[in-house]
Amino acid sequence: MTEDTILTSTPIHWFSSDETSLPEDILDWLMEVGSMTRRFEQHCQKVSVSPFRECFITAEELRDESKHLPVSEKYWLREIVLYGDNIPWLLGRTVIPAETLTGPDKQLVDVGTVPLGRYLFSGNNLTRDYIQIGQQEDRWVRRSLLRLSGKPLLLTEVFLPESPVYKTK
Repeated sequence: MTEDTILTSTPIHWFSSDETSLPEDILDWLMEVGSMTRRFEQHCQKVSVSPFRECFITAEELRDESKHLPVSEKYWLREIVLYGDNIPWLLGRTVIPAETLTGPDKQLVDVGTVPLGRYLFSGNNLTRDYIQIGQQEDRWVRRSLLRLSGKPLLLTEVFLPESPVYKTK
């Protein structure tokens, strides 16, 4: 497995569903079912994305993500840093089985500096199976299994310390 990934600094502790005694304001962010990009846009002038790594990977390069996705010959990996007014707010890791990248959804490999949420939430063909909450040291993390036209993709988001997630009301 390659260690050239944005999320390897420390392991993520994933909570079970009965471990949800989180502060309400944090839980409200982590359980957001709409576009996180749109939510961030309410807290800054400009949301921007800087791709860290975009490439196809094999099943051997998946971490614990393999248990959330169907077996595929290869997976599209997209890792990014999302900024609010040039301040890093989120690390994102998206893993997409090759079979999801069909029809118009082939465009997922070409979104570049566009926030993934802008693409995913632009139509009405997106559903979310679940949100799993975790913690990486003192940073909150969430993982979602999304379906685009019924086809799966896995999105992991690590909320960085300057993110509005940590600003209390």
